[in-house]
Parts: sequence; structure tokens; C-alpha cells
Amino acid sequence: VQLQASGGGLEEAGGSLRLSCEASGRTFTGAVMAWFRQAPGKEREFVSATGYGGLTEYRDSVKGRFTISRDNAKNMVYLQMNSLKPEDTAVYYCAAGWTGTWNSDKMYDYWGQGTLVTVSS
Repeated sequence: VQLQASGGGLEEAGGSLRLSCEASGRTFTGAVMAWFRQAPGKEREFVSATGYGGLTEYRDSVKGRFTISRDNAKNMVYLQMNSLKPEDTAVYYCAAGWTGTWNSDKMYDYWGQGTLVTVSS
């Protein structure tokens, strides 16, 4: 099983980036797909999640700026990040799980390798 995240990079404050995560190696039917992030020296934190039917959840600080979406046929999940802020700088991880609390990392069974997002001021 593999989750491959991509799309990170260096962006100026106010800019946009789109992260992608491709899942492979097993069926992800019914899975909740999520994005977490970890900034240097900080704990990993929940960013956003989407259920198989399209329901979504976001942390408060990204609401209105980030949009999560998924393509179940392609086993892909995306994170469109607009109006980026320096405090969004972190390694972003995609994750997949089936039961639990969406904003808890304990729910997720599979994790990608992370993609670095750096936002300059």
C-alpha cells in the first residue's frame, strides 16, 4: 500500500499551491482521505479530510482558503491551497483510514511520505 504525495514547493504569501495524493496497492473504497501537516518543531496537525461520499472537514485556520477534493475512480485526493500564509509552511502528509475521528491521526492506517510547502512572506 502506498500513498504518494506531490505538489509542494516554494510560494509567496497570497499565492496558491495544489497538492495531490495518489493511493495504490489496495482498494480505498469507503476510506476517509485526509491531509495533515507538521511545521518545524511542532506537532503534526490535522488540516482537512474528505469522506468517500464527499463530506469534508477543515481546521479553522484553513477554512475558506483550502479546498479538499477526491477522485474515487483514480484513488486521488487533492488539496487546493489559496491565499497561502507563512504559517502554512510545513510538510504536508496525506493519509487514509476507515473508522475513527477524522481530525485524529490515530484514525489513519496509511500515510504518505510528505511534501514540503514553504510560504515566504
